[in-house]
Amino acid sequence: MNINDIKPRVYEMAQRAEERCRKAFGEIDRRAQLNTAKVMKAFQENRVSDSCFAGTTGYGYDDLGRETLDRLYAQIFGAEAALVRLGFVNGTHALTAALFALASPGQTILSVTGLPYDTLRGAIGLGEEPAFGSLKFYGIHYAQVDLGPDGGPDLKAIRQAAAGEKIAAVLIQRSRGYGDRKALTVEEIGEICRTVKSVDPKIWVMVDNCYGEFTGLREPLEVGADLIAGSLIKNPGGGLAPAGGYVAGKKELVERAAMRLTTPGIGGECGATLGQNRLLFQGLFMAPHVTAQALKTAVFCAAMMEELGLESSPGVDEERSDIIQMVKLRSPERMKRFCLGIQAGAPVDAYVTPEPWQMPGYDCPVIMAAGAFVQGSSIELSADGPMREPYTVYMQGGLTYEAGKLGVMMAVSAMLDEG
Repeated sequence: MNINDIKPRVYEMAQRAEERCRKAFGEIDRRAQLNTAKVMKAFQENRVSDSCFAGTTGYGYDDLGRETLDRLYAQIFGAEAALVRLGFVNGTHALTAALFALASPGQTILSVTGLPYDTLRGAIGLGEEPAFGSLKFYGIHYAQVDLGPDGGPDLKAIRQAAAGEKIAAVLIQRSRGYGDRKALTVEEIGEICRTVKSVDPKIWVMVDNCYGEFTGLREPLEVGADLIAGSLIKNPGGGLAPAGGYVAGKKELVERAAMRLTTPGIGGECGATLGQNRLLFQGLFMAPHVTAQALKTAVFCAAMMEELGLESSPGVDEERSDIIQMVKLRSPERMKRFCLGIQAGAPVDAYVTPEPWQMPGYDCPVIMAAGAFVQGSSIELSADGPMREPYTVYMQGGLTYEAGKLGVMMAVSAMLDEG
């Protein structure tokens, strides 16, 4: 299957779908312009120069680029300090380092957005046998408040739970993850922060910020959160970062997370950048624009699913706080066909046929379509989901809207091939 296999009927559907998207596209472009201005201001005020791109080897002492990048992230996200490192192997790694910064043995971390994303459960120690090195392994407890019936935060239940004994920190998952829920807006995150702090100002509030950066005009630290963490191969890497993650927020907490990433006594003082700095800087500069392209792709996908009569969330004109588009396909074969089309519409590995497999950290087989320049990059067009009822696929990314649009059209054509 290739681009030439897109059916004439699908082109007609796409034309109607784009007409539905015009208003949403205009708002996305407006936010991208304002976020780009914020990023450019930070680059200029922190005197970014060619010398920042050189990188270091060995221990990585006195890495000008690494130190400047930390300051950029801190300014852009409204933090006292930031830790931006290639040494984070993925977003879960960055989130785990941040969680260990929040609590001591005997204390409790309270998730107020229900069960966390699959891969984070092992780090917390939610299995029958807690993994070696997990939070539970070290005596840090876990408690949970589910979202309300409307999919938003249950502030009353959060207030009651936060008053419990030895609650050291609250965890908020901004994105929907593999869940039938909406992504939380920054305003909703602010409501949670104010509720928690009204119970006890000493309780830390951390936000899993994955998939959410630059989708709006404010970030969680600007509405009361103490710490955020995320992945560089999602929004803030702009499709150029080859690996890595970040933690940003209160200086005390960022320093603690650095001790978890490396070792106590060294923290963020070491870490060679190995000539990769330019990609991290350039990716951050591109991030507002690339995030906007991913958002447009998601909106277009929502409009195309409307054309097919399939259930999809968010809707075309709904507020978006992450780049993920959820589509309920209701059958395993349809899910495979959708992912086949997304894979066939990729610039890399388009010839590959996605098949479900038992991916580490998940309780059932997962299918993934991801033809990316950076392996596993979620800011590049991809689609994935667990092979379980109601067979929901989660599509995200798109370095350019034009390519993302074609990928969605390929997915629709693939499903039409199967009736």
